[in-house]
Amino acid sequence: MSVMSHASTPSLLHDSLTQIAADIDQEFDALLKLPGDARDRLYAAMRHAAIGGGKRLRPLLVTATAALFHVDRAVAVRVGTAVEAIHVYSLVHDDLPCMDDDDMRRGKPTVHRAFDDATAVLAGDSLHALAFEILASPQTHPDPFVRGELVSTLALASGPEGMAGGQMMDIEAENATFDLQTVMRLQALKTGALIAASVEMGAILGHIPPEGRTHLRGYARDIGLAFQIADDILDVEGDPELAGKALQKDADAGKGTFVSLMGLERAKQQAEMLVAQANEHLFCYGSEANLLRAIANYITERDR
Repeated sequence: MSVMSHASTPSLLHDSLTQIAADIDQEFDALLKLPGDARDRLYAAMRHAAIGGGKRLRPLLVTATAALFHVDRAVAVRVGTAVEAIHVYSLVHDDLPCMDDDDMRRGKPTVHRAFDDATAVLAGDSLHALAFEILASPQTHPDPFVRGELVSTLALASGPEGMAGGQMMDIEAENATFDLQTVMRLQALKTGALIAASVEMGAILGHIPPEGRTHLRGYARDIGLAFQIADDILDVEGDPELAGKALQKDADAGKGTFVSLMGLERAKQQAEMLVAQANEHLFCYGSEANLLRAIANYITERDR
C-alpha cells in the first residue's frame, strides 16, 4: 500500500481545506437565510459567527474519514456542518464577557461586540440547536439508526463529558494549579472530544461498527492532543494577526498550559511524536487515508 510523500501534503491539504470551507459556508448560507421578521438580528448574528473564517478542520475530518468508506460527500458535508455548528456556538459563548471576554475571532469582531451580549447568547444557543436539527433530519441520512448514533455521538462530545466539561475545567484553572495530567484531561474534553467525534461520525456514516473504529479512535485521540499542544505553542510564538484573535491570554491568566508545564522545546517534541503516532494508527489504510495523514501533519505545521 502506497502512501503520500510529505512533499505532496501541502497541495492536497490546501485544496481540501479550500473546498470544505466553501462547502460549509454554502451550507450555512442556505440554512441561515434571514426570515424577514423580528428574528433577523438573531439570524444575522448566527451568520456572522458561522460564515467565513476558521480552519473548518472538524468538518474536514468528517468528510476525510467518511471518504475512506465511500460515503456520499454531500451527506458527509451536512454532518460536518452540524459539527461545525457546535464548534462555532462554543466560540460565540467562549468569547462572551462572562467567559474569556474576547474582542476578535477569526479576524473580525466577536458576536457580542458586533451585536450585543444577549444576541450572542441566543446565537450560540441557536447554533447548538441547529446542529442536532441537521443530524435528526432524514435529508441528512435516510437511516434512523445512523441518525440516532450521530446525534448521541455529538451530544456526548458537546456536553459535560466532553467540550462543556472541559470548558468548566478551564474556568476552574484560573483559581487552581493543574498538573500536566489534569491539563491533558482538560484538553481531551475541551478540544479533543469534538475532534474525536468528527472522526467517529465519519466512520458511523460508513457503517463501521464500534469495534472496527479502534485505529481511527487512536488517530483522533493523538491529533486532538497534538492540536492543543500546537495551539499552546502558537500562543507563545504565533502572530495575533494571522491567528485572528488575541494570544497569550491563558498565560496572562496564570493557567497551566503544555508550554508552561513542559517547556517550549519539549512541547514541540511531544506534538511531533503525537503526529507520528497518529499516522501509525492509519497503517491499515493505503492512499485513501492520505488526507487524514495530511491533516495530522498540518497540525504542527500551521501558523494559526
